Amino acid sequence: MDAHGRTEAAVLVPLYGDPANPTIVFTERRADLRRHAGEISFPGGRREGPDEELLTTALREAEEEIGLPAERVDLLGALPPIGTFVTNYKVHPFVGTIPAEAPLNPSPTEVEQVLRFDAADLRGSFAMRRLIRMGIPVRSPTYRMDEHLIWGATARILGEFLSRLPA
Repeated sequence: MDAHGRTEAAVLVPLYGDPANPTIVFTERRADLRRHAGEISFPGGRREGPDEELLTTALREAEEEIGLPAERVDLLGALPPIGTFVTNYKVHPFVGTIPAEAPLNPSPTEVEQVLRFDAADLRGSFAMRRLIRMGIPVRSPTYRMDEHLIWGATARILGEFLSRLPA
């Protein structure tokens, strides 16, 4: 499957619990970061060189961002890549289960906090919203969980994942 984007990146969609209504793990990025400050995302980042496998990228970044060792992830599969509009990334999402009791420790330099939301609650919070990004109004899929707004590539990846769960 193809998506636009010049820079290859990968994320992990970590989940645990009830397979029909899993708990999904996200990060809230620190507000003082240069890029994507304060945004809700899946653990992930850019590929480190053309020889790094994209799954390795996702697992490496999950360990760096939330302290999740790769050996604690049971890979379920991959979702279609998502292109980002502003940063021109092609993001490859991988889905894996983790133990519910796995300690998740946010990197103090990148992650404000680790967030956990149930799939059913996320599904119920979906709305198309008009957002202003870089001075331009855009209509975007979003999920609002309390004060947290999930939008952009993360919302599109989440939508792909939720569409594969039983309703």
